[in-house]
Amino acid sequence: MTGAEEIALPEPRSNRKVTLAHRAEYALALALGAFFKIIGVDAASFIAGKFTRAVGPMIGAIANRGRVNLKIAFPDMAPEEADAILRDSWENLGRTTAEFAHLEKFGPDGGRIEIMGREKFEAIAQGDRPAIFISGHFANWEVGSIVMHALGVDYGVIYRAANNPLIDGLIIRERARVMSRRQIPKGKRGGRDMIEALKAGASLAMLVDQKLNSGGIPSPFFGKPAMTAPAAARLALKYRAPVIPIEIERLKGARFRVTAHEKIAFTPSGEINADTQNLTDAINREIEALIRKRPGQWLWLHRRWAKDEYLKN
Repeated sequence: MTGAEEIALPEPRSNRKVTLAHRAEYALALALGAFFKIIGVDAASFIAGKFTRAVGPMIGAIANRGRVNLKIAFPDMAPEEADAILRDSWENLGRTTAEFAHLEKFGPDGGRIEIMGREKFEAIAQGDRPAIFISGHFANWEVGSIVMHALGVDYGVIYRAANNPLIDGLIIRERARVMSRRQIPKGKRGGRDMIEALKAGASLAMLVDQKLNSGGIPSPFFGKPAMTAPAAARLALKYRAPVIPIEIERLKGARFRVTAHEKIAFTPSGEINADTQNLTDAINREIEALIRKRPGQWLWLHRRWAKDEYLKN
């Protein structure tokens, strides 16, 4: 198996020309990162969280999308409850952004992480069959990958490349310090890398809660069809890999609980299209159940359902 130090990091996004706006955004990110490092993880998380909690709901289009998403998911929810959930979601986003400057603080031995189901991580780390770890944008979604790396799991982490090529490179380098060097961008350029990782015996870690138009399949999510990436199901079926949901919960401030749940129970029928659909539906049910437990800790701000659902709401 390839040594970690021999795994090349992915190239930053190359299909966009670096603009002056990109450079300004990159400079701001470096300055904020330096500030957050200086003041420490707890202060950084607190300040950024309170800032986005106050300012986020005033960012028109994005804030409205969050309100509509909640209405689609919880049509009978009172407006006051929805507003409270969205404020929590905005705060969580701010905290997660600031905590990125302190990723090394979130290993299992740093006193900030509780791990439930540690034996499941260790079994995959010590076994000869890879797994597909699935999760969503819960709490600080970087924490799960950090824990897996620290516990010795060989895996590739699937990520969406940042729009700004300079920011994309920064994120890749920072993650490489505390996570797997197997960082695989979503889309066509990452498809081959996912297969090669599984063939090499490495697991995959995927956030599966975002909309995928090109190549996605409709799958129920809060009772409404949502275009969902089928890659987790297809790869699990092809390589006979268990699908293990990972739950990340923010306990208080910059402290978390990471839970590895039981693998999703699924018996293939042998009809690949039906099996892919059914397993994808099961994955969405797992993600939905985790969102329902703590809706304020999920990122409600991206467009998840079809355009028609937004027009109706």
